[in-house]
Amino acid sequence: MSAYGITSMCWTRRLREYAFCRLLFLILLVCAAAAQEPRSIDTANSRLVVHVFKSGIFSGFADNHQVNAAISEGSIDEGSSRVKFSVEAGQMRVVDPQLQPDKRRQVQDRMVGPEVLDVSRFPRIAFESTNVEKLGRGKFHVTGRLSLHGVTRQIALDVRSENGRFLGTCLLKQRDFGITPITIAGGTVKVRDELEIEFDILPSAAVPGKD
Repeated sequence: MSAYGITSMCWTRRLREYAFCRLLFLILLVCAAAAQEPRSIDTANSRLVVHVFKSGIFSGFADNHQVNAAISEGSIDEGSSRVKFSVEAGQMRVVDPQLQPDKRRQVQDRMVGPEVLDVSRFPRIAFESTNVEKLGRGKFHVTGRLSLHGVTRQIALDVRSENGRFLGTCLLKQRDFGITPITIAGGTVKVRDELEIEFDILPSAAVPGKD
């Protein structure tokens, strides 16, 4: 084979290698960009639970309450460390298994009524992060704005990542959001001001478009 033919084969091989490397680079670039896109929250497989506790002299005769607050929509953007979600207040449900159905219905009606959530005036609860600080492997400290009962306040929560899910708890005071804790029996039984919020959030595999 002539020197010209050998040189031509070498250039052809180099061009193929270059084209392959370029294609591989573009694939990696697209995958990296996709990984940074915000992902919607899988609302069907995420849960947010509110734990309401009793206090007072005769609190032993009252009940603690567990309320399921289904996330209606939201997204997690790991690239820019942002999370936001909302809950339809009227869809929150008291799920205390120890209560009789009629008593559970009374608690439900009082919760969504004007004494507590007042869902006719404030139908939506929303959270949006303002800062996410990585504390260590799979651990984060998140601060953000929570809008509840017509009041928006800054809150903080500690989050951990496990098997692709984001889990944690935070504490809220009802009075911080203009809600007076309910009292009964002349104040001998009352709902504690502080609530515990437990969350388990799963990002969806689908990648929505950016706003």
